[in-house]
Amino acid sequence: MLEIKDHQGVPVTHGRETVNGVRLHYVTAGEGEPLVLLHGVPKTWYYWHRVIPLLSPHFKVIVPDVRGFGDSSRPKDGYDMGTIADDIVQLLSRLGHEEFRLAGEDWGAAFAYAVAAAYPEKVQKLSYGEMLLPGFGLEEWSYLTEDNVFSNHFLWHISFFHVRDFPEMLIQGREKEFWSTWMKNETYDPAAITEDCVAEWARCSAAPGGLRAIFEVYRATFENIELDKKWAEQKLQMPVLAVGSQYFIADEVRRQMERVADNVRYVELDCGHSMALERPERLSKELLEFFKD
Repeated sequence: MLEIKDHQGVPVTHGRETVNGVRLHYVTAGEGEPLVLLHGVPKTWYYWHRVIPLLSPHFKVIVPDVRGFGDSSRPKDGYDMGTIADDIVQLLSRLGHEEFRLAGEDWGAAFAYAVAAAYPEKVQKLSYGEMLLPGFGLEEWSYLTEDNVFSNHFLWHISFFHVRDFPEMLIQGREKEFWSTWMKNETYDPAAITEDCVAEWARCSAAPGGLRAIFEVYRATFENIELDKKWAEQKLQMPVLAVGSQYFIADEVRRQMERVADNVRYVELDCGHSMALERPERLSKELLEFFKD
């Protein structure tokens, strides 16, 4: 892992807090109003390392490792969207922030939506990037159909990761090869998934319980479907920025958010699924324009 610094060349600050029965690792950079960034799978806070110094001149950037990921602890349960939303809210409260701006990508976007839906009074603005919500398309994009297989976005792994024990058996000892190949296949620019990224995510997933924790997110899908259906009954009222990538989920992200929120703006980046790695400058520009309004 590279040493990550803010816009002034100051290394990010690492911290740990125990909240909601889980010990969360997080980093902070910059000063000002809080902006929380949530990563997806199999990533960690390090997914955002190219974006952090571009945002830190304007916000106090807070980037946790979600429950079970990175250097956070890996409890045996609690990987549904509701519990993880509780984790994030309690962490921010412990850090002294009862309101904040929030951005997520991939599963981090689903977790961010859960925070906004369950705690709308906490989230001033929400950025939702490159994700389908369980119950609103995630399962359908994983089906073995000709359209899915020959698209840019066949989510074959949804079912595979949901199966208990088999993914762990097949991937254990091959974490670097598996995550590198899988993530590069989802990008427009495979070179954006550099060796430092792969090494960090392989290190964390190879740690005791690392693979299990990752796959427990997928094994909570049916619980998440029920949560999403309940939350969608009351549309979000805060401003929402939907961010899609041209070569992966694209404007389906907009349609996702329009089903669950009233005030949605959409932007599309010319990249694949890992936007913060493939287009960090463009993504940061869009986030700043949205969050600074």
